[in-house]
Amino acid sequence: MQFKLAVLPGDGIGPEITTEAVKVLKAIGSRFNHDFSLEYGLLGGVAIDKTGAALPGDTLKLCRDSDAVLLGAVGDPKWDNDPQARVRPEDGLLALRKGLGLFANLRPIKVFPVLVNAANLKPEVLRGVDFIFVRELTGGIYFGLPRKRWQTSRGWRAVDTMSYSEREIERIVRVGFELARARLQKLVSVDKANVLESSRLWRQVTTEVAKAYPDVELEHMFVDACAMRLIQNPAYFDVLVTSNMFGDILTDEASMLAGSLGMLPSASLAGVPREGAGIFGLYEPSHGSAPRRAGLNVANPLATILSIPMMLRYSLGLVREAQAVEDAVGEVLSEGYRTYDIMSEGKVKVGTREMGDLVAGKAGG
Repeated sequence: MQFKLAVLPGDGIGPEITTEAVKVLKAIGSRFNHDFSLEYGLLGGVAIDKTGAALPGDTLKLCRDSDAVLLGAVGDPKWDNDPQARVRPEDGLLALRKGLGLFANLRPIKVFPVLVNAANLKPEVLRGVDFIFVRELTGGIYFGLPRKRWQTSRGWRAVDTMSYSEREIERIVRVGFELARARLQKLVSVDKANVLESSRLWRQVTTEVAKAYPDVELEHMFVDACAMRLIQNPAYFDVLVTSNMFGDILTDEASMLAGSLGMLPSASLAGVPREGAGIFGLYEPSHGSAPRRAGLNVANPLATILSIPMMLRYSLGLVREAQAVEDAVGEVLSEGYRTYDIMSEGKVKVGTREMGDLVAGKAGG
């Protein structure tokens, strides 16, 4: 089969980790007789440098014309350190999500048994942890208006607006219910309804949607209680659904359960995910561009590589191929190979390229 894929390496370590993910994808294509046609585009800081825009029009068109998108990472201190910057790399990512209608972000948190000692928590707390976050991606405080900063007689002020419509909440909550129905039939909806009006609407809409899913157990949980439970008893969770900002923060916290952000893949989808359904999506690691580690062959490419099976499952309908990639990662880790961020005593330390070679070798059969 033939598929057209857009590849956006981005900034920092982005080009390195996407190179390794593409290596694995090509190995899968060779093994299962698929033709993955790749076309590269600019996004983020590298796009600003070359075109003046964080998301050039050509890049958005490329993505719209593709079956799926593989993204590395965006961001660079050049713009972070300038509070007056007119355009920032992250603007391109937000605009891309909005422009492609990618409202549902899926971030699976699965602890590989061989990595229970890589995290800072006790192994007995981590064993059996396997849950997934569903994060609303195109609404909330990152997109709400008004959003501005201004000077007053008493100094500077700034405002950001957390805004959600009933429709935005309903569609993301349905994604959570559908995923829960296919897993352990348990959904936790995370909000701050004791303080925020937008969260009160979130809880109201979620409760209403739940009536269509009598087979799924729904629990409402405040975001601060959820943050505590993620550390106290992470195996408690199966599927969690939450707003844009809460999901952004909680998934970074949860990544530490897996040992490193370098182990956390993600999918941003334009519809309800179902294996073989052909939902358009963008696939990327959950971590940032780590510019200080760029070019050093030390970055962990596994989050990006593990985004490939999500792409294969949800956008391309290739379930066997997805399992082959996941099995390959598991085999490499079981043989003791580690990048610096998940390194432990007695294991074999490898670099970005070496880890990619190892996984590609296993994935290719």
